[in-house]
Amino acid sequence: MPLLNILLIAGAIFIPPAVTDEPLVIVNKTTNELVAFQHGEPVFESKVATGKTEELTPEGEFTFKVKAIDPYYRKKDIPGGDPENPLGSRWIGFDAKGTDGRIYGVHGTNKPDSIGMAVSAGCIRMKNEQVEKLYSIVEEDSDIIIMKGQKDFEKVYESWEREQLKQYIKE
Repeated sequence: MPLLNILLIAGAIFIPPAVTDEPLVIVNKTTNELVAFQHGEPVFESKVATGKTEELTPEGEFTFKVKAIDPYYRKKDIPGGDPENPLGSRWIGFDAKGTDGRIYGVHGTNKPDSIGMAVSAGCIRMKNEQVEKLYSIVEEDSDIIIMKGQKDFEKVYESWEREQLKQYIKE
């Protein structure tokens, strides 16, 4: 390994957060909370609803692939913008289980009282006003980390940043 790479990796411990300007969304299924980071700082926080059973909302690191305003609900043939549409005003789909952002996502809801609970079929629900704010922050190809437990959001973000630096060095 070239000396420069060794120095960069060893020095990564001392590099402040925000190696990248890319936003990162972190969801904690235990607390039903979502935090979005950008430039090393939390820029958005919200309560969310997650899967009614632990395995319904997948855990891991994924990438947002699809963004839609007033998404169409295919399962029950409900057009976007319809008050009966359970997807609410925005869809931000991520690539869990090879679904390319079409099955799992962060979306609004027509049931705002469900926020803060484990009640969904696997997606992450937010109040429409909240998902509209998040929609303006993230881009397709932004990352989302879904986890459970008592992990600190800032520590998860810093760990993700270190991985981004390692990937950058490898390239």
